[in-house]
Amino acid sequence: MRTRSAALLPAAAGVALLLAACSSGGDDTSAEGTSDGVQLVSSGQLTLCTNPPYEPFEYEEGGQIVGFDPAIVGEVAKDLGVELTVKATPFEGIQSGADLNTGNCDIVASGVTITPEREAKIDFSEPYFDANQGLLVEEGSDLDSADALTGKTVAVQQATTGETWAQEQGLTTVQFEDLGLQIQALKTGQVDAVINDVAVLGPWAKDGLEMTATFSTGEQYGLGVKKGNTALLDQVNATLDRIHSDGTYDELYTQFIGTAPIEAATASPSADS
Repeated sequence: MRTRSAALLPAAAGVALLLAACSSGGDDTSAEGTSDGVQLVSSGQLTLCTNPPYEPFEYEEGGQIVGFDPAIVGEVAKDLGVELTVKATPFEGIQSGADLNTGNCDIVASGVTITPEREAKIDFSEPYFDANQGLLVEEGSDLDSADALTGKTVAVQQATTGETWAQEQGLTTVQFEDLGLQIQALKTGQVDAVINDVAVLGPWAKDGLEMTATFSTGEQYGLGVKKGNTALLDQVNATLDRIHSDGTYDELYTQFIGTAPIEAATASPSADS
């Protein structure tokens, strides 16, 4: 799971930054308000949990959390006629469904790969982005394949499919909470390489670092809502349909990913990963 030049979100996304940890309200998951039949944690707000830094999908800029994921979810908020509120939370609570189950947020989006294990805990939207794993190393390194990593130390991000893939290859891994810590470990020589999603490693391929390999995994990202929240899930999928048909998806993809999506990935939301 889970860059390009930093870019501000369109005003329609209405992203608010809440970097401080927010109370989950214990086990109380009752909604405070509704919008067109969709129950929301806070009246008049669609609350998103995400885990920056994970550029270009979510990262901080100018006191806001911006990126491809908040922009996409901002379109959902727009269609609901509410504001988007963004919370930065640990990835474990996002991918496990805990943030949704405790009422910490209405929706999760953080480069979350759809897997059978996660589908047992979260209701996912149609896929919206295709993702493969990349290998980031020091410039000039001869590490350019999974075989070349034998006996080397590889930084992986906790609870991600990149971590799972690396372990399945029998690699020696060191777990980090976020991408920023992975990069720091590589720069300081604590690890020999970093494995994470290709899209987020791209921007780091500079200043002495380079991406030497990609590993096709067939991964796809989805937006997640609480199990059984059919009304919100239907709205999310309706928004994905709209932004694919009206060109908004292509615009946001180009803005944050840096290139236009390939034709096959934008034909319909189900073709997206």
